[in-house]
Order: sequence, then C-alpha cells, then structure tokens
Amino acid sequence: MPYHGGKVDWDEIRRKLPISGDKAGKKARQDMFNAWDINRNGIMSLAEIDKALRDHLGIDALFDAKPAIMRAFMIAKDTRNTNPSLGKDYIEFLEFRFFLRNLRQYFEYWVAFKRIDDDDDRRISLDEFKQAVGNELKVWVGEIRDPEAEFRKADKDGHGMILFWEFVLWATARNLDLDDDDDLSW
Repeated sequence: MPYHGGKVDWDEIRRKLPISGDKAGKKARQDMFNAWDINRNGIMSLAEIDKALRDHLGIDALFDAKPAIMRAFMIAKDTRNTNPSLGKDYIEFLEFRFFLRNLRQYFEYWVAFKRIDDDDDRRISLDEFKQAVGNELKVWVGEIRDPEAEFRKADKDGHGMILFWEFVLWATARNLDLDDDDDLSW
C-alpha cells in the first residue's frame, strides 16, 4: 500500500540501516558513522545526519521524512551520558544505534501518519482519524470502539488536530504496526 510519498521499499531500509546487535551490525554501524562524520570529530549534528541520509543512503522516502528524522535524533542525543563537554546537540557513536533503530520505527509511524493525513497538511483531523479507524487503523492497532475518545487521547495538546509528535506517542502506546513493512525483530 503506497503512502502519499510513494511506495516504501522496506527491504532496502532494512539492508541500509544496520541496527542489529551482533558484531557485523556493530562493524557496519562503525563504518557508517565514520563515513557520515565528515568533520572527523566523533560527533554528528542533525544537519550532518540529514546530509548523510541524502548522500549515503539514497532512500528518498526516508530523507523526506524530516519529522521522523528530527524525532529520532532528539531522542538519541539524550540517551547516553556521554562526553558532557560536547553538549547535547550532537550524537556520538554510542548513541548511533539508538538513532538508527528509532529512525526506522519513527519512519514507520511517519508512513502511517501520512496515509491517514489525506489533505497532506501534516495534521490528522478528527474526520481523517475516523475514516482511518474503519480501515488502516483497525489493521495496524486493532479495534477502536470510540474513535472520538481515542482521538482526544492522541491529541495531547487539545488543539483538535493530531500532530506527528502526538501520533508517535499514541502509536507507541498502541503498538502500531503497518501491515506491509518488514516487521524487524530487534
């Protein structure tokens, strides 16, 4: 099932994001981190990550998912108590696997979000949510008995629209799983 940005090649994403915990995965991550760290200083900013996603991975759908990239970066940069002198605006190698794992997960949520966001305004209205309840959401999260109450739960700021950050929190709590992704076991 395509999303508004086109069909997603989940196999390509799995192949290009080395998230496994084995030796081969760690080696692939180290090689990737070294290639992406253009300043050779052992840290990467969001801008460096963004550029590397475009230049090294070549997966347009992933590169275009800016909210997923930003969310994965923001979560990863605060996961480890690494070198405090570097500040909190960068990720180091110790945080890189966490970034890649979250990028993969948040990209899945982004694809789901875009499939529901029919008017492509980067917000999910109550009407869009209700329409998805009988279709996609039933497959991805199971039955939703009261769509309006569920919408209010997801709409954390109470402004009548579900933004991506709110959708991520809701999707995580509901264990959202697309029916056409690669279902990695991490």
